[in-house]
Amino acid sequence: MDNIAGTKSSLGWAVNIAVVAMVLLWIIPTVGLLVSSFRDRDAISASGWWLAPFATEQSYRARAGAEGVPDGDAFVVTGNIFDEAGATGSLSAFGVRGRAPGEFPVGTVADLGDGETLTMQANGDYEFRTPEEPDGRGQRIYFLAETPPDFTLENYDTVLGAGGMAQAFINTLTVTIPATIIPILVAAFAAYALAWMEFPLRGVLIALVVGLLVVPLQLALVPLLSFHTQTASFLNWLFDPDAIFNETSDLWVGDYEGRSFVGVWLAHTGFGLPLAIYLLRNYMVGLPRDIIENARVDGATEFQIFTKVILPLSFPALASFAIFQFLWTWNDLLVAKVFLPDGDAAMVMTRKIADDLLGSRGGDWGILAGAAFVSIAVPLLVFFTMQRYLVRGLLAGSVK
Repeated sequence: MDNIAGTKSSLGWAVNIAVVAMVLLWIIPTVGLLVSSFRDRDAISASGWWLAPFATEQSYRARAGAEGVPDGDAFVVTGNIFDEAGATGSLSAFGVRGRAPGEFPVGTVADLGDGETLTMQANGDYEFRTPEEPDGRGQRIYFLAETPPDFTLENYDTVLGAGGMAQAFINTLTVTIPATIIPILVAAFAAYALAWMEFPLRGVLIALVVGLLVVPLQLALVPLLSFHTQTASFLNWLFDPDAIFNETSDLWVGDYEGRSFVGVWLAHTGFGLPLAIYLLRNYMVGLPRDIIENARVDGATEFQIFTKVILPLSFPALASFAIFQFLWTWNDLLVAKVFLPDGDAAMVMTRKIADDLLGSRGGDWGILAGAAFVSIAVPLLVFFTMQRYLVRGLLAGSVK
């Protein structure tokens, strides 16, 4: 009965389980990244994100007070170690060596040698006894404490408050918007020609487009940059022979290395065109032929058919590719580093985060998580705005 139209397959439960598993595989890391973006560096190092709602044992270092009170033959220094370290929680163990921060249990009198003793309580109160008057530095103390969960916005403050981040955001939009629109415009014309116009070697061109889909981006970077460098040098000489290298022309046309906004637009256009042409052509070739033939009978030119008939009907495919292209260019780091000039004037968010913000904080996972969510805010907005067209565009040409 499984093959009869209108009946459900007996393996429907397996499909549902597979879909749920795939969704969880994508959601769990994202949730972990989101939770980590609100935790500080010490909490992330002490426990996994799934333990964020619970107290975690963290190690701290601080110095005892430097003023001692005479008590018989010794000097006594008292205080609260949590106040000294700026921490909260319940102390579980302490020590005076970094190798053994939990050497002594809470409440015991630790013999430090040379007549010095240290006693600490769970609430952080300590008593340090020494036969000599404190030298003004204070005894170094390491301790372990059960720290309650603490969620903070400091990671986002660091990311958003980084110098030049606003300019990097504008530069990212400057790169992404043209790099999304240009390949769509070019690919739409090419896809219409390959789908509905008869000309020699059309099949060869279609095969070439399919073949270009598997060309690795890294393979084309070096020759593309070399070609762009020569072109930029020629254009600079052609349009401004007396002042080839100035700040304005360097940023938009290209410096002596050929790196510019125009260069990164063309690079993203070249890398995105094969998929765009392939996707749009598959969608356009599935449109009803009668509509196009009727338009031709009514006297419409090919350009009118393209603009008045094909483009409106192809909006789902255009939107689906726009989503992909926007995400790729927004999150791109490699092409931006190769084709954009150095300096804050042309630095995009991915490079700003990778080079400036995380360059000296490679192990600060809280900053990394916060930066990741800041960078995906706009792509998420674009995706949820246009996602209803995504499936329709991806299924283009799959059925007749």
